[in-house]
Amino acid sequence: MNPVVVKANVVVFIASFCTLVIELVAGRIMAPYVGVSLYTWTSIIGVVLAGISIGAWFGGILADRYPRPATLGWLLFLSGLGALTIAPLTDLIGAAPLRTTLMLRILLLTTAIFFVPSTLLGMISPVVVKLTLDNLDRTGNIVGKIYAFSTLGSIIGTFATGFFLISWMGTRNILLTMGAVLIVSAFLFGGFFMRRKAALIAAAAVAGAAVLLSAIFGYAYRPLLDGKTYYYKESDYFTIKLKKYPIKNGTAEGEALILDNLIHSINDVNDPFFLDYDYIRIYEELVSWQMRSRRSVDALFIGGGGYTFPRYMDARYPGARIDVVEIDPEVTRVVYEHLGLPRGTSIRSFNEDGRWFVMNSKDKGRYDFIFGDAFNDLSIPYHLTTLEFARQMKALLKPDGFLIANLIDSVTEGLFLPSYIRTLEEVFGQGNVNLLVLAPELRRLGIATCVVVASPKKWDMEDFVRVTAGRAGGKMTAHLVPPAKLREILRERPSVILTDDYVPVDNLTAPIFEARYGYKRTQDHAPGDREGQP
Repeated sequence: MNPVVVKANVVVFIASFCTLVIELVAGRIMAPYVGVSLYTWTSIIGVVLAGISIGAWFGGILADRYPRPATLGWLLFLSGLGALTIAPLTDLIGAAPLRTTLMLRILLLTTAIFFVPSTLLGMISPVVVKLTLDNLDRTGNIVGKIYAFSTLGSIIGTFATGFFLISWMGTRNILLTMGAVLIVSAFLFGGFFMRRKAALIAAAAVAGAAVLLSAIFGYAYRPLLDGKTYYYKESDYFTIKLKKYPIKNGTAEGEALILDNLIHSINDVNDPFFLDYDYIRIYEELVSWQMRSRRSVDALFIGGGGYTFPRYMDARYPGARIDVVEIDPEVTRVVYEHLGLPRGTSIRSFNEDGRWFVMNSKDKGRYDFIFGDAFNDLSIPYHLTTLEFARQMKALLKPDGFLIANLIDSVTEGLFLPSYIRTLEEVFGQGNVNLLVLAPELRRLGIATCVVVASPKKWDMEDFVRVTAGRAGGKMTAHLVPPAKLREILRERPSVILTDDYVPVDNLTAPIFEARYGYKRTQDHAPGDREGQP
């Protein structure tokens, strides 16, 4: 094969590889600021494609005016610099208080961070084609090979990033590496130096400096950690952090598990009975009420997080059979090593998707409780909210079992909560779905954690209130929304039945995201609700 054509194929392969790597990393690096949602990925894909398209347009013009290797070299070099700016630019403007809608905020941030690097990368292919074509009779053959290698680079970049690079290197080191690769390519293929020896020396110097900068100094590519954060790792699913957190009125320190930017649990490694979050204390009240009449307990948790309540149940009810489905094996490993889950626990962990586990479970009618603990206010797994999934969970419950799910929304203004309740009512029946909140005055709740309770059996929830209040001397965490009031709320609030075919979760949760993170002002948070609480 012609050496010129080989060089062209290598260049477009590298450029396309780096483009797709950056595109996939974009979702992860922006997650702490805007979450990972349909809006996020729509903006990322749209902005990157727009950049590539405009880059191809201007790259063609540039190639006709300046058809020389130095043009290619400068584009590769500037693309590398553009990749290097992504991490510090995200840190700089990611938390900017833009008073706008969530959709527009995500689009503006994505454009500001990724449009220029994508445009520069999009300009490379037209220049490569121009420099390679020396015979019009071979145009189709040459262009076909160039685009084939370009696509191959995109394919390999996609699989390499998703399956290996993010968990091996972390997003910031990936961006640093891509920047270094593009800059090195500028020296190797851009005609900056006419002699190969000089090019190799320059490339080695740039690569060495990049590695040294990353390993020793970190520069803008080291994650921003405060003094109490002692663990950081990017897994295939989350950015995982552990930090010390004051508990028990500041008299002790617990361990906070942070996934992306959301605190998912606060554990006392020496005390499995310590329950910090209000919604978990509602779990405890519900389970205690039921365990008066149950000889044993089988529980399934969809979402493990810090395993706070599975640990509690394992200690509180010896012999309990507890299954935890946690999609991220790295989270489970962290819980074993740092958050107090003993290696000899009877708790069974399944590191797989919750829907997949439920779909394939043979334990029909086994569980007393299924806890849906995979929702948060930044991103909600769509497939765990639907009518079809609710039916699958119901099939695993005993006839008197409970589905208990926590979510964050506004009871009086939210859109996701009424839709989710209506969806569960389609499966469990009207009157078999109840709502527990953290305060009796609903309009004072604002954005707060709510607990939705559903059962195939029609339970007397007033009995739950009487028993729990009696046990606690009149004090309890859960406040039952009266069924008549719940019906009124459902009539007043617009809602939809969530199905696998139609599940607009991002649209339903966007107003809450905007309010909670300061894009718009609404009511204050509920008493006892903590910013970042799942």
